[in-house]
Amino acid sequence: MYRRLMEHLTTAVLLLDGRLRLSWMNPAAEALLAVSLGRVKGLRLSALVTEGDGMNEVLTKSRDDGHPFTQREVRLALVTGATVTIDYTVTPLSANELLVEMEPRDRLLRISREEALLNRQEAIKVLSRGLAHEVKNPLGGIRGAAQLLERDLNDPSLVEFTTIIIEEVDRLRDLVDCMLGPNQLVRHEPLNIHKVLERVRALLLAETPGVHVERDYDPSLPDFPGDEAQMIQAVLNVARNAMEAMVEAGTPEPCLLLRTRARRQFTLGAERHRLVCEVAMIDNGPGVPEGLQETLFYPMVSGRADGSGLGLSIAQGILHQHQGLIEGESRPGHTEFRLLIPLERRHD
Repeated sequence: MYRRLMEHLTTAVLLLDGRLRLSWMNPAAEALLAVSLGRVKGLRLSALVTEGDGMNEVLTKSRDDGHPFTQREVRLALVTGATVTIDYTVTPLSANELLVEMEPRDRLLRISREEALLNRQEAIKVLSRGLAHEVKNPLGGIRGAAQLLERDLNDPSLVEFTTIIIEEVDRLRDLVDCMLGPNQLVRHEPLNIHKVLERVRALLLAETPGVHVERDYDPSLPDFPGDEAQMIQAVLNVARNAMEAMVEAGTPEPCLLLRTRARRQFTLGAERHRLVCEVAMIDNGPGVPEGLQETLFYPMVSGRADGSGLGLSIAQGILHQHQGLIEGESRPGHTEFRLLIPLERRHD
């Protein structure tokens, strides 16, 4: 009767014998470990989990001492090659039987991370708008004063200096406008994401002919309501960053992969969507420096000496206007940015 109850639990439950061999697990555990009980019954748990932050030692200690143990946010590497993050509790039922309960944490951790990213981006937007207001007001005064001064100058050679003042004020104003991102409303027209990617690919190949740009598209993705020009700008900003990083680092055989996938019942922040378009841009460049990964979407933050630090911030702003977001992960030789866009738009 107890096993029938455990079969209906969403928590993964496993029973191990005294030699830490699997004697039973419920369907939730089969789904979590991506194996079936019939194929792995009698195997040691270490045969199913190649890495587990000392999990085997915890199981042995619980069996020998007769005490339960709980571990939080343990990363398991499965034999399938996938990795999962779990909380687990080991409870000795007897000297020859252990009960292991596993609770997946990946979804909760991702939701928490995305909510923090959205909150950070909103705070940055408020700060940027306040800063822009404080900067643009005196810039307008400086420009006007320079124009008045230029009219009253008797020496034509001095006009060159007032021209420099006006041009630099205009440059600073444009920089502030870029920092704020696009200020026009999003046009909700049917948008084919592959048309956007093909346009971006053509631009990248024209700019950097030595880099391979590969494609891995899901042709089943439907159109979604969006602004084609803005989406091209967002994708181009992210992809161009990758291209420039690979070129500057002298990456041998530099390659950028453009990949699309549909994600079903996917959560962005705290909002669950029936269908989400995922656009992944994966490069084999040097990777993002670890110290920049947490602040990469902040305005004026760049990993390159000549970078403006606005490309990713603007791209993130455009994705927010489409009710999506950008997330990324990076290590040397593999950097992946994912643009996540709901295919069904909600109306506020």
